Amino acid sequence: MLQNYRKIMVAVDGSSEAELAFQKAMNVAMRNDAELLLAHVIDTRAFQSVSSFDGVLAEQATEMAKQTLEGYKKQAKEHGCERVSTIIEYGSPKPLIAKQLPQDQEVDLIMLGATGLNAVERLFIGSVSEYVIRNAACDVLVVRTDLENKIPAPQDED
Repeated sequence: MLQNYRKIMVAVDGSSEAELAFQKAMNVAMRNDAELLLAHVIDTRAFQSVSSFDGVLAEQATEMAKQTLEGYKKQAKEHGCERVSTIIEYGSPKPLIAKQLPQDQEVDLIMLGATGLNAVERLFIGSVSEYVIRNAACDVLVVRTDLENKIPAPQDED
């Protein structure tokens, strides 16, 4: 008996790690005839340090998230994924991706990219992927490789 997933959530944020997860999520969704849920969480804690926060930053973040999700959705449809939906949430990414969204959306597989944090950053803030692995009630797949199962070459940061 093969495991079949009905609803696969992939957390996307525009990073190269999220792109790898998205690419593999499309294939897993198609093999399982599953719905693909593209989720983006806007971390509202980043706005708390702005003393004159007037909603403009949140609106800009929301608009960028919508554009990112629409691009991913279009690509998934072109790839052959029939059922694709998107969701934008606001708050702390860790509990939203690990607990709230999977429960609210009846997700049975979470796919996300491996952390881009270095060891010191993980020590102080921890990675989302690490938190999700430890706290999600459903299956979690952390993607580290491309579609050929090769580790992508590091990109130069300018």
